[in-house]
Amino acid sequence: MSQQESQRPVAQSVVPHLVCDGAANAIEFYKKAFGAEELMRLPGKGGRLMHACIKIGNSCVFLVDESPEWGALGPKTLKGSPVTVHLNVPDVDATIASAVAAGATLAMPAQDMFWGDRYGKIVDPFGHHWSVATHVRDLTPAEIQAAGAKFCV
Repeated sequence: MSQQESQRPVAQSVVPHLVCDGAANAIEFYKKAFGAEELMRLPGKGGRLMHACIKIGNSCVFLVDESPEWGALGPKTLKGSPVTVHLNVPDVDATIASAVAAGATLAMPAQDMFWGDRYGKIVDPFGHHWSVATHVRDLTPAEIQAAGAKFCV
């Protein structure tokens, strides 16, 4: 293995790759909101980021600036996103508070959910949707199904 390969950030099997209107600003937001660590950035023409990698918890997230010429458009340009990035954290309430203080919009306050997580949602300043959760109790699939049936009534 070459030295360059050994320094490449190790990524999990599935890696969110976020297109942002302002990827450098997004990196700073994720540092403040989620304690992200910047692993690398590759600047491109005109100051746009061609590629960046951050680490949140034990997972990598890739980022890139919008590049309409390559079909890379962010949620603000698309006027929404069908994707939610899920983040498991030790303290959902503190993480949501940190994200809101850093500029996120609260979409759903954290609450105890029928599947055993304390769970809430935010939208970051770049239009990406995040669900944030802390696991609080273990339930069997049957218990989750029964509680879900009551929840959805």
